Amino acid sequence: MYKSKDRKTLVLFPELFPFGGKLNEDNRWLRIAEMIPWDDLEDEYRRYFSDVGRPAKDARLVIGLLLLKHMTGLSDEALVEEVSENPYMQAFCGFTEFVTEAMLDSSTLTKMRDRLGVEFFKQLERKTYKVLIERKIIRAKGMLVDATVFPEEIKYPNDVGLLNTVREWLVRTIRGMGRVVGKKPRTYSRRARQEYLRFAKKRNKTKKAIAKAKKAMLQYVRRNLKQMKEIVRSARRKGLRLKGRVIARLKVAERIFSQQWEMYRQKVNRIAERIVSFHRPYVRPIKRGKQGKEVEFGGKGALAQVDGFLFLDHFAHEAFAEESLTAQHLEAYVERFGKLPPSFTGDQKYGTRKNRGIMAELAIRESFRPLGRRAKIMWKQDRWFRRKQKERNRIEGSLGHGKEHYGLDRVRYSVQDGSEIWVRTGILAMNLRTAAKRA
Repeated sequence: MYKSKDRKTLVLFPELFPFGGKLNEDNRWLRIAEMIPWDDLEDEYRRYFSDVGRPAKDARLVIGLLLLKHMTGLSDEALVEEVSENPYMQAFCGFTEFVTEAMLDSSTLTKMRDRLGVEFFKQLERKTYKVLIERKIIRAKGMLVDATVFPEEIKYPNDVGLLNTVREWLVRTIRGMGRVVGKKPRTYSRRARQEYLRFAKKRNKTKKAIAKAKKAMLQYVRRNLKQMKEIVRSARRKGLRLKGRVIARLKVAERIFSQQWEMYRQKVNRIAERIVSFHRPYVRPIKRGKQGKEVEFGGKGALAQVDGFLFLDHFAHEAFAEESLTAQHLEAYVERFGKLPPSFTGDQKYGTRKNRGIMAELAIRESFRPLGRRAKIMWKQDRWFRRKQKERNRIEGSLGHGKEHYGLDRVRYSVQDGSEIWVRTGILAMNLRTAAKRA
């Protein structure tokens, strides 16, 4: 159930409001709050609740906390504590009086992210950007495009370590469920742990040692999987209801074992749709070829920058060719601004014949390097091309700024679609801070 908060009734005794009954209107949190369409977002927020039951938390409080988290870089626990001490943050979250008691438990934020889902955060983006565009804080200038990977907060994957993680989860689950169904199978967990630690502590790991450790982990995991399946069958025979999360994790464990066994049997290091994280099975290795980061583990995003503001136009955990999304970038630009961009700038990858044809057909000026031998063009055109190529560095700077100051270098949400929610909210927080400086 969701019940709207009365925001029109005035405070009865404003003279009792702390700090003289007045806050500094030029404060950054108050200026950012004026740019967010709270009423429209509350209508969208209400759709995720029924008409019965206990009233849900206030929309502005929840949305405000979700945005403040990314604008401050604090954890959920630290954020709730910080807001309880800061009157400006409380005003940002919709409070009209200073609140000293706990406004909500920090775990509520995780539950709300899972409940709202990625579609709500897309609406949050659209409605907020619409206000910024209408106020002419964001102007429809030429667009710069690029793609990057947003790394996940996972342990650097290796085959032996991944199998050991699966084994440890299987052992814990077998022990817990075994007590319920009255079974206590022999898991060989102590011996398996000792073998793994002996391998992990080796400074120099030869191919022979890696293959030996991997074979041992595969044998332990195979045994534990059989034991786990038998316990599941026993629980179902007794009419016990299993948690969906346990069944989902068991399927992931089986898939990891199948992939690792296939790679070990064929003596290869690659396999289709390879899982590199047991707790985040959707993460895929994406080869980038950059110095120091040949392979990154996380979702890949195609982004556009307009007038210094960054927009996420496409996000996926599978690798994709960013140059194939040119039409999608243009469609997203038209959806935001109602017209085509005056210019389009990207690196050499975007200069395909198909993309050149799209730009010529739509009469959009592009800064692609001419095909074939260097054409004899006018100095003015050549100067414009060089200027646009220099401007292309701005989107690289924005991506670096987001990864350095807004957590885009380490995705920490693990709820469904949590990676995209983290990235979209982080970019929105960065854009709101930029807008507050310009307003």
